[in-house]
Amino acid sequence: MLKNPSGKITFSLLLLVWLIAPSYNGMSKERPKPVIIMWWNVENLFDTKDDKHVNDREFTPGGTRHWTNKKLLLKRLRIEQVLRAIEQKREYGHYPDIIAFAETENRQVFEGTLKSIDHARYRINYHESPDPRGIDIGLAWNPHTVTFTSSKPYRVTLDNGRGTRYVIAAGFLASGHPFTVVLNHWPSRSFDAKWSEPKRIAAAKVARHIVDSLVTRHSMAKIIVMGDFNDTPADRSLRLLGSSFNKRKVRHSGGNRLLYNCWNDTKTPGTYYYRKHWRRIDQMLVSPALLDGKQLRIDSNSFRVFSLPEMFNHPGKTLYATYQHGKFKGGYSDHLPLLLKIGVMP
Repeated sequence: MLKNPSGKITFSLLLLVWLIAPSYNGMSKERPKPVIIMWWNVENLFDTKDDKHVNDREFTPGGTRHWTNKKLLLKRLRIEQVLRAIEQKREYGHYPDIIAFAETENRQVFEGTLKSIDHARYRINYHESPDPRGIDIGLAWNPHTVTFTSSKPYRVTLDNGRGTRYVIAAGFLASGHPFTVVLNHWPSRSFDAKWSEPKRIAAAKVARHIVDSLVTRHSMAKIIVMGDFNDTPADRSLRLLGSSFNKRKVRHSGGNRLLYNCWNDTKTPGTYYYRKHWRRIDQMLVSPALLDGKQLRIDSNSFRVFSLPEMFNHPGKTLYATYQHGKFKGGYSDHLPLLLKIGVMP
């Protein structure tokens, strides 16, 4: 014990020792924050310019939607409000680390929308798809919390030879641990679900190929497959992808054949309201490695459908969309966003 010449403990010296010395139990490192991933079909995030290379004439001031800068600004304010609400939720405490938006027209309108969010400082990765209307998937991330490693768009070949949205695989690191997000916006059910089903089957085969390639290289690859699939978990395309609600079967599926569908962890009826029914067409599925509790993991509280009361026309019923029956309403979107919180092990 340290003493001064009079035999008394020198208080200032003791304080210094206490400040610089580790505790008897050792100094513990701060646990890494969870990674928050967001998927949202934001419904027609178009700029106001007429792009001669795609069919976007309706979303111009002189088009059928009479899409103006004022309407675009309102759309951006709605998106910003939702992102700020996520940051303010105690269970999250910050903006999503990774954001994927469906139905963005181009990089400029996507990047411009995110720039209005204070302190987020998102980086952008963008692939212009061959979709006839020019709508894509926009991907952004916070470089202070996750590291982007690479991305690759995969073409979906349809029988009619027309192009559709890419399936995009993007790699990231969280505290040095690698994972991949596979982004999907499959062809719609326009005209008839059965008639259009082969298009979604084609997209499902591409997504499945990406997953198989990843697990061939690393059997414990951590993969999140997410998007607007325009099919439900019970449909053939999702079964082909490997969707399952059974965690035990997913953990023990040979060759990572099954993916755990996170809809199993919530009673929320859906993200899209159509013909008086909620539909679970926006989905997040994860590979078995995210269920093993190592490095990166999810649990039964990781997944949720995020919403604010203002996003509904009526509580629990129709969504306050940007357009309804072709008429401008000035709402948020005709879809609700999904959030997945991934725990990061020290």
